[in-house]
Amino acid sequence: MQPGLSFEQAPPISVPYRFFLTAPLFGIAAGLFLLWQGPAAIASRWSPLSLALTHLLAVGFMLMAMCGAMLQVLPVAAGANIWRPLLVTRLTHAGLTLGTLLLVAGFLAEWPLLFKLAVAFLTVSLLFFALAVLLALLRTPAVGPTIVSLRIAVAGLFVAVILGATLATAFGWHLSLPLTHLTHVHAAWGLGGWSLLLVAGVGYFVVPMFQLTPSYPAWLSRSYAWALFFLLLAWSLAWLPDPRPQALQTVIACLAALLPLTFAVVTLRLQGRRRRKMVEPTLLFWRLGAGSLIAAMAMLLLQQLVPAVDGHAGTPFVIGTLLIVGVFMPLISGMLYKIMPFLNWLHLQKTGKPGLVVPNIRDMIPEARMFMQFRLHLAALALLLAAVALPVLVYPAGLALAASCLWLERNLVTGTRNFIRFGEELKAAVARERQPERPAAA
Repeated sequence: MQPGLSFEQAPPISVPYRFFLTAPLFGIAAGLFLLWQGPAAIASRWSPLSLALTHLLAVGFMLMAMCGAMLQVLPVAAGANIWRPLLVTRLTHAGLTLGTLLLVAGFLAEWPLLFKLAVAFLTVSLLFFALAVLLALLRTPAVGPTIVSLRIAVAGLFVAVILGATLATAFGWHLSLPLTHLTHVHAAWGLGGWSLLLVAGVGYFVVPMFQLTPSYPAWLSRSYAWALFFLLLAWSLAWLPDPRPQALQTVIACLAALLPLTFAVVTLRLQGRRRRKMVEPTLLFWRLGAGSLIAAMAMLLLQQLVPAVDGHAGTPFVIGTLLIVGVFMPLISGMLYKIMPFLNWLHLQKTGKPGLVVPNIRDMIPEARMFMQFRLHLAALALLLAAVALPVLVYPAGLALAASCLWLERNLVTGTRNFIRFGEELKAAVARERQPERPAAA
C-alpha cells in the first residue's frame, strides 16, 4: 500500500509553524555573521568561525525546517501518527533552538561549558525526536519507497546526532579523539545519510503530486536509499578508527557521489515532462537544488580523482556551499511555499462550513514575493561561490543571504497572518449565518 493523504490526522497547525517561522531567523543570522566576520569566516573549514557558520545553516536553518516538515508530513502523507505531537514539538523546538545558539557560541568563544550545555540540549531533544518519528514510521501500515527512505533517513539522523554529540563532548571535556576523522564522518551522515535521503523520500511523493510529473522510476526509488546507506556505512568504516587504503576510500566515495547525481538528473528529466508547463517558484527552487546537487557531486568526484582539486583550499567550501546553500536551502524554501499555503487552506476548511468559500491557496502568499526570494537566494549562492576566488565578495554574499532569509521569513509571516485573518472572517461568517432573522417591523 502506497502512502496516501490522511487529512484528518493532521496535527495542530502550531506544530510545524513554530519550526518554519524559526528556521529563517538562523539564515538571517548566518548572513549577518558573514557581514561581521568577512573573509575570515570562509578561510578554513576547520576554523571556529567556519564551524559556527556551518552549524547556523545546517542545524539552525536546515534541521529546524526539516523537523517541522517531518512532524507535519508523516501523519498526513504516510499515515504515521506521532505520539503526543505537541510534547515532541515543544521539546524538539526548544532543545534545537537553545542547543544551536549554545553550539555556535561555543565555537566563537571556545568555552568548554557552552559545548557541554549544547550537547545536553541538542542530544536529548534530537534523539527524542528521532525516536518518536522512527516509532511512528515503523508502526504505519503504509509501504513504498517514501516510507523506506524516511526510515533510513531517520536512522542516518541517529548516527549524525551521536557523532555530533561525540565531537561536542570532545570539545567540552578536552577528550583525545580523532576529531578530523569524526568530523568527516559526521558531515557525511548529516548531509548524506539524513538530508539527502529525506529529500529523496519526500521527493518521490511531492514532485509528482505538486509538479504533475511522472513517478520516479522503480529502479531508482527502490534502490537509492539502501545503496546510499550502505555506501556511507562502508565509507565510514574505511575512515574509522584509522583510515584504510586511499584507493578503497576513493572507490566508495565515487560510488556514493554517483547516486545523488543520478537522483538529481532523473528529477530534472521528470520536471521536463510535467503536464503543467507554467513556471512557478517551487519549480525554480527544485531546479536550482537539483542543478546544485549535480555540481556538488561532480566536484566531489573531481576531489577524489584529481589531486590538484583535492589539494585546493577552496574545494571543501565550494562543495559545502553547493550542498547547504545550493541544494538544501532552496529545496526547503520551495517546499515551505507549498506546505504553508496548503496547511492554511486545509485548516480553514475545518473552520468554515459547507457553502462558505475558503480562500484559494494562491491567496496565502503572493507568488511575486516568492520569485523575489528566489532571485535573492540565487544571488547569494553565486556570490558565495565567487568568493572562493575573490574573498571580498563575502560581504555582498552575506547581505544577499540575510536578505533572502529575511524575505522568506516575511513571506511565511504573511502566510501566518493570512491564516489568522481568513480564519476570523470565516468564523464571523458562520456566526452571522447562525443568528436568527429578526421579525419584520409591523
